[in-house]
Amino acid sequence: MMTEFMNHRVPAHKRYQPTEYEHAANCATHALWIIPSILGSSNLYFLSDDDWETISAWIYGLGLCGLFVVSTMFHTISWKKSHLRMVEHCLHMFDRMVIYFFIAASYAPWLNLRELGPWASHMRWLVWIMASVGTIYVFFFHERYKLVELLCYVIMGFFPALVLLSMVLSPYKGQEAYSQDLPSLSLEMHVMSRSRHPGWPTLVCSP
Repeated sequence: MMTEFMNHRVPAHKRYQPTEYEHAANCATHALWIIPSILGSSNLYFLSDDDWETISAWIYGLGLCGLFVVSTMFHTISWKKSHLRMVEHCLHMFDRMVIYFFIAASYAPWLNLRELGPWASHMRWLVWIMASVGTIYVFFFHERYKLVELLCYVIMGFFPALVLLSMVLSPYKGQEAYSQDLPSLSLEMHVMSRSRHPGWPTLVCSP
């Protein structure tokens, strides 16, 4: 049963080879969210009332859609065109890189639409520096130090959340404050409550 649905664990320095079932599941679970991501991102755009909301909608939408599109392409090539080694390798790297930018994009509404304290305001650009550093790391050390790569994702996912400690208590533009839900790297979809636009969804998924 183990060999039919899932292969045995491989050493840290080797890449895991999915079974046919896992390939199909990877493709389906990523492709399934492309259309909803496009529709949801479009909804955020049309609900935007000012330039900053529009920019945040674009950033988050591109990050979300890019994540599922790139991942779907990689898993499809890895499954059906595995003989294209160079293409598969490049897409695998892009699949890892896009996760960093998706995390940064997930924080965009929080960082751009809330009034932040003096030190926390720097996180608006620092989060993109972190994403760029993660991308450079993947380019040079792809699949070499998996524990370090995991640590990078964890730091990237939780470090920007520290700005909550410095958020000004007065609500954005006189409206009620955001709910205190944090972006996370787990396979779940939850709603980031907002008094003006309760339809702003936050979709977060595991790499």
